[in-house]
Amino acid sequence: MADLPTDPAARAAFAREVGLRLQRLRHAKGLSQEKVAHLAGISSYTYQKFEKGESRPGTPMNPRMFTLMGLAGVLGVGVRDVLGE
Repeated sequence: MADLPTDPAARAAFAREVGLRLQRLRHAKGLSQEKVAHLAGISSYTYQKFEKGESRPGTPMNPRMFTLMGLAGVLGVGVRDVLGE
């Protein structure tokens, strides 16, 4: 895996890419946002923000490791598949 971006604009772009990956993976499994959130143990609102690449408006998402692991498990992929190369 490549180094994580340190520039704020690059972090925001990376977060948006992760959000799009989450959305594609969810669609491929035929799951709703609510179902993924419930199975991963997070709120629907939080998951909706993650798919937008945000934690709060204007702030790139920064989920905890166990949240990433839970989302990957629900989606049937590895954490690396969520984060990308």
